[in-house]
Amino acid sequence: MVEPARALPGRASDPFRRTDVHVVLGTPVVTDEVPDGLEVATFGLGCFWGAEEIYWELDGVWSTSVGYAGGYTPHPSYEEVCTGRTGHTEAVRVVFDPARVTFADLVRRFLEVHDPTQGMRQGNDRGTQYRSAVYTHSEAQDATARELVATYAAELARRGLGEVTTEVAPAGAYYYAEDAHQQYLAKNPYGYRCHANTGVAFPRD
Repeated sequence: MVEPARALPGRASDPFRRTDVHVVLGTPVVTDEVPDGLEVATFGLGCFWGAEEIYWELDGVWSTSVGYAGGYTPHPSYEEVCTGRTGHTEAVRVVFDPARVTFADLVRRFLEVHDPTQGMRQGNDRGTQYRSAVYTHSEAQDATARELVATYAAELARRGLGEVTTEVAPAGAYYYAEDAHQQYLAKNPYGYRCHANTGVAFPRD
């Protein structure tokens, strides 16, 4: 990881124009103001194109977006994040209805659809921007995420697989990615998907 003092400086405000309608769900893409009754979850699980598609397909998800989280550079560009000098990981922000899909459901899905043992990569995608992360928006989310990650880590260890490297931390600033990256696979259905995973289902009681 880049040290904060060596991170790219970024910029003071968002320079990127984007179409603020989700091309799949028809809801807003920029969701800084979340409607009453809905909650937010933020995950890093490799290339954000495929990550966003996984979540917009779930019942109970109201909106998704892709962006940059967990780092230091304010309002970075995609090219800057790809240098590894922003500290950010590619992230998907999920706005969901907890009466229809719980945060725990989203975390279990997160663990099953990527490989949390790969450290600073997913599949052939290498770099700190591809690390595994859950950025939590409440103490309850933090407790749930840590419990579920530990449960899955124990299951992977039981099967002789690697150590889980998932970062669980309070959500900081989230910077929306450029318009071309939002709902990328809906706009480019034959585009690149990275779905590296362990093949291990989350253990059920």
